[in-house]
Amino acid sequence: MPTISAFYGILIRMFYSDHPPPHFHARYGEFEATIDIATLSMQEGKLPDRAFGLVREWAMIHREELLENWRLCRENAAPQKIKPLV
Repeated sequence: MPTISAFYGILIRMFYSDHPPPHFHARYGEFEATIDIATLSMQEGKLPDRAFGLVREWAMIHREELLENWRLCRENAAPQKIKPLV
């Protein structure tokens, strides 16, 4: 599972050939969640509120890049790195 971004101790990853709907995985310490790209809602798992807020802020900025990376991963192609939240 490629890591496409990392910021404030949060890792953002995508699986190759993952199931719909388009989503990404966010890991923070022992917490992990699946985030829907369209709605930016947590589909599975849990993140602390502050970490989830940072992930949502980052994802709003980079939604188009996330969708492109989703397409690449579905085709088993390497996703592009996305700038971290600063």
